[in-house]
Parts: sequence; C-alpha cells; structure tokens
Amino acid sequence: MSDYFPYERFRPNQREFINLVREAVREGSNVIIEAPTGFGKTISVLSGVLPFAVDYGYKILYLARTHRQMDRVIEELKVIHKKNPVSGVELRSRKELCLHTYLRQFTTDAYNAMVVCRNLKKLGKCPYYENEKRKKAEFEEIVKFFLNEPSHPSEILSYSETLELCPYDVTKRIAERANVIVASYLYALNPSIRENLISSLGIDYSDLIVIFDEAHNLPDQAISALSDRLSIHTVNRAIKEADEYGENEIANFLSIFGRGLEILHSERLANREVEETPIQPELVFSHVLDVLGAGPRWLVKTLNEMVAVGDAIREDRIEKGKPPRSYIGRTGEFLLLWFSLIGREDYLFLMTREGGISLELVALDPSKALSFIKEVQSAIFMSGTLTPLEAFRDVMGIENALMKKFPRMVKRENAQVLVAKDVSTRGEERSLQLYRKMVDYIVEAAGIIPKNVGVFAASYEVLQGLLSANVEVRIEETGKEVFVERPGLSSRENDAMIAQFKAHAKANGAVLLGVMGGRNSEGQDYSGDEMNGVVLVGIPYARPTPRVQAQIRYFERKFPGKGRYYGYYLPAHRKLVQAAGRVHRSAEERGSIVILDYRVLWRSIKKDLPDWMKETMRAVTLPTMRLHLKRFWSERFKSSPREV
Repeated sequence: MSDYFPYERFRPNQREFINLVREAVREGSNVIIEAPTGFGKTISVLSGVLPFAVDYGYKILYLARTHRQMDRVIEELKVIHKKNPVSGVELRSRKELCLHTYLRQFTTDAYNAMVVCRNLKKLGKCPYYENEKRKKAEFEEIVKFFLNEPSHPSEILSYSETLELCPYDVTKRIAERANVIVASYLYALNPSIRENLISSLGIDYSDLIVIFDEAHNLPDQAISALSDRLSIHTVNRAIKEADEYGENEIANFLSIFGRGLEILHSERLANREVEETPIQPELVFSHVLDVLGAGPRWLVKTLNEMVAVGDAIREDRIEKGKPPRSYIGRTGEFLLLWFSLIGREDYLFLMTREGGISLELVALDPSKALSFIKEVQSAIFMSGTLTPLEAFRDVMGIENALMKKFPRMVKRENAQVLVAKDVSTRGEERSLQLYRKMVDYIVEAAGIIPKNVGVFAASYEVLQGLLSANVEVRIEETGKEVFVERPGLSSRENDAMIAQFKAHAKANGAVLLGVMGGRNSEGQDYSGDEMNGVVLVGIPYARPTPRVQAQIRYFERKFPGKGRYYGYYLPAHRKLVQAAGRVHRSAEERGSIVILDYRVLWRSIKKDLPDWMKETMRAVTLPTMRLHLKRFWSERFKSSPREV
C-alpha cells in the first residue's frame, strides 16, 4: 500500500482513505469522500489508485478546478517519483501551450483556439507543427524526457520553445503514455472536449480512473459547461459579416430573426423590472418563419449552412492574418443547439436584457455532464465539503458509489466559531444601518485577530453594502491594509493581489474583502498567519431568479420533497463551509470564524455544517465576541505558534 506514499508518516486516517480508494478501484466502484482541509487528500488518492493503475495499465485522469490545484497534483507526483517512478503531465488550453503569435493574440476561447490551430496546420502556417515533421527525433526525445519525471506546463513550454516545437502537441504526446493526466473539469464536463481528449489518447472510457478534486464545485461547473448564451450584438455583427461576404440570404434571415427578437423582447421584458424571463423556445423562430413562409426543415438547413459559412470565413480570416472569428458561425451553432433542445425538461430557455437582449440556454441537470462515468473503471469524488453525501450522490447521478466521511482534523481548542445573534443579511433587514453594525463587528475582529483576516460576503451586493458603510476606511484605522476582490478581475491580477495580501502576514497583517463561492474563498490556500480568521457576512443564498426557481422545480420533480433543499439551500451552505475552511490547513493551526448571520444558529442550517463547526459554535453580541476573541488569541501565545 505504501509503494506510492512518499512521506515518512501518515496523517490521521490517511491509511483508511488509501485502503478505501484502492479497494474501490480494484472492484470497479465509485467513491464519494469528504475529508477535511489539511487531510492530505491529493497524496492519499494518488497513493490509493497508482498501484492498480500502473500494474494493469489504466490511465488516471485527475480533474481540478483551478491551475493552482492542478499544479499541486504535479508537485505531489514529483515527490512520489522520488520513491517510485511515475509519469504525469498537466493539460492546459491551446492558447496557454502555443508559441504561435497569431493564435495567442486573436483567440479568446477553447473552441476558437481549436479551429485556428487546425487551420494554421492545414494551411502550412504553423512553423512549430511543420518542425515536427522535420525534427521527429528531437520531438520523440523531448517526449521521452518529460515521461521520465512529472513536469509543470512551464517546463514543457520552455523546452519546446528552445527546440521550436509545438508545446501543445508535445503535451498531448506525453499524455498518451503518462500514468496521470491532470486537467481542468472542462476536459470531462464538456462533451465535445471530452470526446476529443479520449480520441487523441487512443483509449476507451473503460481504460480510465477519474478523480474529481474539490468535487463540491461539480454541480455549478457541470451546469456552466452544458449551458450557452447568444446576444443580439452577435446577431447584428453576423448581419454585417454576411453583407461583407456577400451572403445575402443569410443576411436577410438574420435581419428578420433579429427583428423577431426585438418584438419578443418588447412583449416579454420591456417596461419591466425583471432582467430575465423564461420563453417558449419555438417563439424565437416564429417571426422569421412567418415572414419567410418557411418551416422547421428549411430552418435547420439554413442554420447548418451558417455553420459551414462560418468555418469558411474563419479560414479566410486566418489566411489574411485577421482575428479568426465568425459571428455567422457562432449564431448558427447556438441556434442549432437551441432548436435541438426544444422539448427537453432539463433545460430552461431564457430571454435576458442585461447589457442588451440575449438568449440563454440554462442546463438544469448537472448529472447529464457525468453520464460517461458509467463506462470508466472507477470515479472518485472528494472534497472537504460534500455533506450530506447522499445529496451529492443524487444530484450528480453517481451510481454504484461507496461513501465515506472522515472526521475533522481541527483540534477543538484550535477552532472558534462565533455567530452574531443580532444581524442577518435577509433581504428585508438590509439597510445602511445594518451594514454599519456589521462593519463594527468586522473592525473589532480584524483588530483582535492577529495578522491576516478574510472577510467574505454572501454576494457582491452585500460586499458593496459593506463598502458603502466605509468598511475599508475603518479597517485601515486598525493598521491593516485592505485588499478588495472585485468582479471582472483577471486570474493574473487576482493572483498578484493575493500574493500581496499573503505577504502582509509577515508584517502587520491585512484584510481581504471578497465573496463566498469566489476563487479566493475556495480555490486559495492560506497557511500560517496568511489567514488566522474569517468573517462570513450572511449566507450566500442565490437570488430567486427564474433560473433558480426552474432549478428548484426540476429537482422537485426528480427528487420529490427535496427540490428546494437541493437547488437552493444546500449549495449556499456548502459555500459558507468552504469559506470557513480557509483558516485551518492543519490540526495545529488556530483560527477564528465569525459569522454575521443569526440564521446559522437555526437547526435546519446547522445540520449541514461540519462537526468541528457545530461543536465550537457560540452565539455572541459585539461585546461578547470581543471577549471570546481576546481570550482565544491570548491562548495562542501560551502554546506553539501556527505553522508557516
């Protein structure tokens, strides 16, 4: 069992975790595991699956949400490799693993990057691909080199650039022979991307062992992967594109179609406060079909022609060195999908008006994205926040599943959960006066908790309420710098901000303002003094929009009596717990969690919280919170400091 476990000692319960995974994989079962932050889930699951996978030739597909989580898997594989040879590679998008200036400059999404890459190769305009034919020996040599030891994408990119070879193709070739492939969820959840991956590897689904890390993200990620959106701006640009390329019939069709959307919008959304409304999917085509006197068969033929014309336009633009987009092709693809889904109960058809008229296809059943796991040898789902496991199993449609919840690692004396019993973010209670009261709590907590503190709000709306109550200015008066997570921040900008925030742990400390369910309250690790405490402002329940209500109705039909719980309450409770978990990376680390919402004391909510939170929970007011925090942190200096 320990052949692939590289460390001298096992943490509590790691042996049991490894045994559970090993037996499940051997028997062809699926596993759903909840294990706490700091447990060592990554090294445990790899140690459990590698012996069977290596001995019997199975390929491990390890899926994570963020690049940081993916990189961590490669780091663990490097440590394993020092004890027992193992190969692993991390898949990134074409854009991230491409040296061609044109593709890097002009493509914005995975689909466009795939189309551009294919056409550049076809037209003989990719020197790195052409070099693969001339430098076959060097290409094989670099592949063998990286099969000798797990490597980060940056290492493969650097070596490939030196040899003027395509890093993406090198990575794919390594993946064909590697024991472990690390990738983002998209490689499994998006049907077309998944099929392309399986085809390129030359394997069947039955050859795979699939690991889903941070699996609490899966429902939202699956729905996102299966959903789509088309704006009126894209339709209008498609009309101009059709005029430019002399596609008069397509231009006429799109003009009439666009006018139909405007009429529908005026009937359904004009002069109303709502931003979105469900529509009968057939209605978006009724105007254009009436005007042109056509039927469904003609419509499908026209949409297929638009897709074909779009492909030709992309090729032409690549030839001319222009951005390789086609609005005609994009519109045709979306409307074909929209048409094909008419009559499906697991989709919601929406018209929205945020930033202009748009059509949205909203998937309601995340389990549809995981239908392929019935064919794999074994699928493993793990996270620190999956309670109740039965609900996760139901929502994601996981059959033949073993379920195990491992106990907390946090020592009782190192955890503190304080719930303010006089504030809440319930809609009818929100006011500037409420936010000022919450800011009082936040400032007190930030002043008492040493070094770094996170403040995660239920939504950007709540965060804005805190900002309007001068939370930044008042925190700065404590001597700590403030960092604010804002919508639209790029990954690179956010990473730079978090690095600055963490650096303050070695000085006077800082406060990070963000939202629950965001990348900084879930995807980030904070060790030592990088986050000694969190203040959770409210419970992140979704606004009761048509899509949320449709999700509840769908789950109610599928799981009678559980629709509102599965579709509304439970997702919010999991986000709350994830944010709370940022303070504890090991059993020895002390951390304070202050929750500014008395509803957390209710039994219906409390039951979804982990044992370590429930066991240490106290109801407080501002004066008693101050007292408990001071007492808790005075104890810190009587014991060993937090690990850094």
